[in-house]
Amino acid sequence: MFDKLKSMTALAGLMQNKARLEEAAERVKREMHEVRCDGEAGGGAVRVTVGGDMMVLAIEMTPALAAGLAASDSARENAQTLVRDATNGALVRARERVRQIVQREADALGIGDLTADLGGMKHLLP
Repeated sequence: MFDKLKSMTALAGLMQNKARLEEAAERVKREMHEVRCDGEAGGGAVRVTVGGDMMVLAIEMTPALAAGLAASDSARENAQTLVRDATNGALVRARERVRQIVQREADALGIGDLTADLGGMKHLLP
C-alpha cells in the first residue's frame, strides 16, 4: 500500500515537471524504435523479426521450406504454423523488451512498478 502511495506521489510530482516527463517519453519512443526481436520456428526454417512498435519487419524462410509451399495443402499448413509460431515468439520478446524500457524509465522517474499500479489495465502495456 505504501509503495502505491509513493508511486502516486511521484507521479503527481512529475505532472508538475512536464519537461522531465516529455524527455522520458522521448527516450522511450527512441529506444522502442530501435528494438528488433527475432522469433524462430522449425529449427530455423522460419525467422521473423518484429520491431518495438509490434510490426513485423521481416520474414525469412529457408529455400527448402519456400520450395515446399506449393507441394501440398499439408505443406502449406505446416509453413503457416511455423510462420505463426515464429511471429508469436518475436512478439513476446518485443513486448518484454518494451516493458523493460518503460519500466526502466519509470524507475528513473521514481514512479515504481507501473504494471503493479495499473492493476486490471496491465494488459494494455505491450
